[in-house]
Amino acid sequence: MPDSAWSLHPQLKKDTIDIGDLPLARVLVIRDANYPWLLLVPRRPEAVEIIDLEEVEQAQLMTEIARVARALKDITKCDKLNIAALGNMVSQLHVHIIARRTNDAAWPRPVWGVAPAVPHDAAEVQHFISALRRKIWLG
Repeated sequence: MPDSAWSLHPQLKKDTIDIGDLPLARVLVIRDANYPWLLLVPRRPEAVEIIDLEEVEQAQLMTEIARVARALKDITKCDKLNIAALGNMVSQLHVHIIARRTNDAAWPRPVWGVAPAVPHDAAEVQHFISALRRKIWLG
């Protein structure tokens, strides 16, 4: 199915900064400076679960998750990565990749609802995005 039939869910659009597109998924940064937090959203209409993707697309998604997760770990020097496809609030298929530190606001719990979102410093987030784009071959 062509990408033209796909659009990003309005809530995800509101909550993120667009970094760019890998072959399957759009890469986004969550607007919360508490955590280095990325989303991968496969550009496939109607996809809610990973199993909604064709098998080849499932493999491509895993390749892209690994590429982005390795880059995030390298850039942040985090203690742990959290990777999850939950979709309880927004059903559009999206995968969270969150760099965690043992001293972050939520450690060791999940990040949701622990601390209010903190806006990114504009210069810092642009530096982060530039580094990430280089590491995942987007620029």
